[in-house]
Amino acid sequence: MEIGISTFVETSPDVVTGEVMSHAQRLREVVEEIILADQVGLDAYGVGEHHREDYAASSPAVVLAAAAPQTTHIRLTSAVTVLSSADPVRVFQDFATLDGLSNGRAEIMAGRGSFIESFPLFGYDLDDYDELFDENLELLLKLRESEKVTWRGGHRPAIHNLGVYPRPVQNPLPVWIGSGGNPESVIRAGMLGLPLALAIIGGQPKQFAPLVRLYKQAAAKAGHDPAKLPVASHSHGFLARDTATAADKFFPPTQDRMNHIGRERGWPPYTRASFDSARTLEGALYVGDPETVAEKIIYLRKNVGITRFLLHMPLGTMPHEDVMAAIELLGKEVAPRVREEIARWEAAGGGAE
Repeated sequence: MEIGISTFVETSPDVVTGEVMSHAQRLREVVEEIILADQVGLDAYGVGEHHREDYAASSPAVVLAAAAPQTTHIRLTSAVTVLSSADPVRVFQDFATLDGLSNGRAEIMAGRGSFIESFPLFGYDLDDYDELFDENLELLLKLRESEKVTWRGGHRPAIHNLGVYPRPVQNPLPVWIGSGGNPESVIRAGMLGLPLALAIIGGQPKQFAPLVRLYKQAAAKAGHDPAKLPVASHSHGFLARDTATAADKFFPPTQDRMNHIGRERGWPPYTRASFDSARTLEGALYVGDPETVAEKIIYLRKNVGITRFLLHMPLGTMPHEDVMAAIELLGKEVAPRVREEIARWEAAGGGAE
């Protein structure tokens, strides 16, 4: 069972002071967070791609590359790369470069993303949203298969027996499919034999269990071994030494972000009651002391089949020292508890296919 962190590198106004951190400061903080995550034994760190004023990371590979030579074992992944509006050749080159700098620890998590700003920015038509993703994923997978590529699609100029460099350390360079829970996307991931990452940020995580089964059924039908395909989740959360402190620190920026995005999308106001309900064992918020958060991750593994858990934090702007303290608790206290219990459970026959 792998434990890690994901972040969108937000630079939203501080809910207490109203101050807005510079993109440069937040980017430097994230590099420090990745280095600490590696030092405390976490398995993966993911950085999401956005093209908005309130997010600092438009190029996850560059952010991760800044931390690569200063880390030794942690996996470095996007979370996600918005593949529909990206050039697959450049994506492959960027992450192959990261793979070289990290000596084989880079991963690509390809997804559609939850915002649309990248489409007009890079000159793509939203009407081609799904077609672009399918075509770009096809090319990305061809790029990792061979040094020289011949390919033709409907949106990008054709490639005629051209080499794409640098080549990654890993062969193949890992490509995950990121999904918000769309059945078609999990089936596609299974049929392609690609690892699946689910964004579980609302409702009851247990409801995602049928999607994991659907994914594994599609993989088996396509001739892949489902037991060899990892499944990750990305969920919001935060840790402190005691649960009350964790909740009180995490709620204000969470409410601010949820209501900010909610106003754009027509969601109802986010309340403390909604927040507290999601902190229960069956809810999608992983907020509390190390024992509480470990218990919830173990519950997720046993009931949904997740093999990698990414705790998304911070949500909005939080003090850097609080985030660093939470990373230390996740690595030093939560991860060992989870790994020990899951190893014991699996040895007793739990999770057998």
